[in-house]
Amino acid sequence: MRIERSAVRARTARLVAATLSVVCAFAYAMPAAQAAPVQEVDARQLSAVSAAVERSGVGGIAWYVDAGSNRVVVTADRTVSTAEVASIKRSAGAGAIQVNRTTGVFSPLLAAGDAIYGGQYRCSLGFNVVQSSTYYLLTAGHCGKLAKTWYTNSSHTSLIGATAGYSFPGNDYALVRYDNTSLSHPGGFTAANAFVGASVKRTGSTTGTHSGTVTALNVTVRYQGGGTVRGMIQTNVCAEPGDSGGPLYDGTKALGLTSGGSGNCRSGGTTFYQPVPEAANNYGVTVY
Repeated sequence: MRIERSAVRARTARLVAATLSVVCAFAYAMPAAQAAPVQEVDARQLSAVSAAVERSGVGGIAWYVDAGSNRVVVTADRTVSTAEVASIKRSAGAGAIQVNRTTGVFSPLLAAGDAIYGGQYRCSLGFNVVQSSTYYLLTAGHCGKLAKTWYTNSSHTSLIGATAGYSFPGNDYALVRYDNTSLSHPGGFTAANAFVGASVKRTGSTTGTHSGTVTALNVTVRYQGGGTVRGMIQTNVCAEPGDSGGPLYDGTKALGLTSGGSGNCRSGGTTFYQPVPEAANNYGVTVY
C-alpha cells in the first residue's frame, strides 16, 4: 500500500507540474496573442478611402491623406450631423479615417464692403502678375465667377478691369486684367509652394493681416452650398467674408489665394487657400 500510494502521489505531482507548466506557458503567451496586429494601409487603399469620403456627398467637410499616420483626416464643420459623421466612417472604413470637428461653417468668404468690387460682392486682391507687357491680378475663382468687371470702389466709378478667366469649383483662382492704365500694380513676390509647419501671413480687405501655420496640403474641401475644391493649403490663420482672394505669403514667397473656411478673427478658425503656382502656370503669367 505504501508503494502504491507513493506511486499515486508521484504520478499526481507529475500531472500537477505538467498542468502548471502549460498554464504558465499560456499566461506568458496571452499578451502577444491579444495584441492587435498592425494594419498596413497602402497608398491605393488611402486613395480609395479618400474617394469614399467624396462620394459621401456630405457638405461642410475638408479632407486629405496623411501618409505619416496612414489615415484620411477629415475635418467637419458644425453643420455636419453625428449621423453624417457616422455615414462617412462607415463608407470609408473606420480603421483608416480620422474625423475632427471645427466650429463655424466652411464656405467661400464673400461679403459687401471695401477692396475690389464686382457686382454686389467684395473680394480681395491676391497677387499682381504679368504676361509680356500686360498686367493682371490674381484673386479667388468664386469671385471671378460672380462678376465680369472689377472696380476699386463700391460705387463702381474707378475701374480695374475685366475678368479674363476663372476656375471654380475644382480650383479657386481667377485672373483680372488691368484695363485702367492709371492704376499702379506693385510687386515684390515670387510664386512658391507651401509646406506643412511653415509660418505664414494672410492679408484681406475685411480683417487685415493675420499670421498662423500651414497644417496640411492637398486638401479637398466641400463648401456648404459652394462647390468642391481640391489641392488646397489648410492653415489655422483666421479669415472672414470679404477676405476671399487675398494673399497667403511667407516673406516674399507668394503661396496662396484665400478660398474659404470657418470661424472668424475673434475666435479663430480653419482657412483654405488655392496654391499660387498652379494658378500662375494655368494662365501663363508670372508673379512679380
